[in-house]
Amino acid sequence: MEDPTTEELRIIQKHREAEERERAGEPGVEGEKHGRRAERAEYLRAKLEERARAEEEAAAGDRDRAEGSDPPTEDA
Repeated sequence: MEDPTTEELRIIQKHREAEERERAGEPGVEGEKHGRRAERAEYLRAKLEERARAEEEAAAGDRDRAEGSDPPTEDA
C-alpha cells in the first residue's frame, strides 16, 4: 500500500479538525477531549501545510536547476 500524499493528509486533518470541533460542544469531559483533539488536528494540519510549501519550494528549485537558471555564486 502506498503512503498518502501530503495533500491527502492535509484533507484528512481538515475533516478531522472540523469533526472534533463540532463534537467539542458536547458537555463535560467528552467535550473537553474533543476540543483537545481538534487542537491537535489543527496543529497537524498546519505542519502539513508547512511541509507542502517546503515540497513546492524544493520542486521549484529542482526545476530551476534543471533549466540551468541557478543564480551566480559569490567567490569568497
